[in-house]
Amino acid sequence: MAEVANPTLSDTQPVTGKRDFLKLTAVAFAAVGVGAIVWPFIASMNPARDVLALSTTEVDLTPIQTGMSVTVMWRGKPVFVRNRTAEEIATARAVPLSELRDAATDQSRVRRDPWLVVVGVCTHLGCVPLGQRPTDVKGDYNGWFCPCHGSHYDSAARVRKGPAPLNLIVPDYAFTSPTQIRIG
Repeated sequence: MAEVANPTLSDTQPVTGKRDFLKLTAVAFAAVGVGAIVWPFIASMNPARDVLALSTTEVDLTPIQTGMSVTVMWRGKPVFVRNRTAEEIATARAVPLSELRDAATDQSRVRRDPWLVVVGVCTHLGCVPLGQRPTDVKGDYNGWFCPCHGSHYDSAARVRKGPAPLNLIVPDYAFTSPTQIRIG
């Protein structure tokens, strides 16, 4: 009978080692290739440079008279800054929380009276509510009115009527002096 060659461990070791090395190399190149393809897509989700440049906005409160509002841009969104009257503040504080869809006290929405600072984007579908100019419709609650679908906000920017589910958002802001705020 012919003898069958019996491979020993030393005969198979070099082939297995080369095969494992080639597999690891192929996996590494594939991972680098996937990373190179996916990286631009993930990077495109970051904010644009011009938006990052507007990450903070300084607002001088001196020219805003009592009862008046201004609109400033912050991160590409309008921000409403209102110098509320004593009557607006009293009316907002007299509202029972049980009447509010998104319950929030007036005091929780302001950092310092009489100033109210909110992002001017309706929480229903992202429209910009009216109420900044003296001639604008201010809705049934003397605040803001979204003409797109009829949401009404009061003088504390709390939703009172219409399809909007939430109050206007209060951005992160701080008083840097008695007449200056920094949004963002």
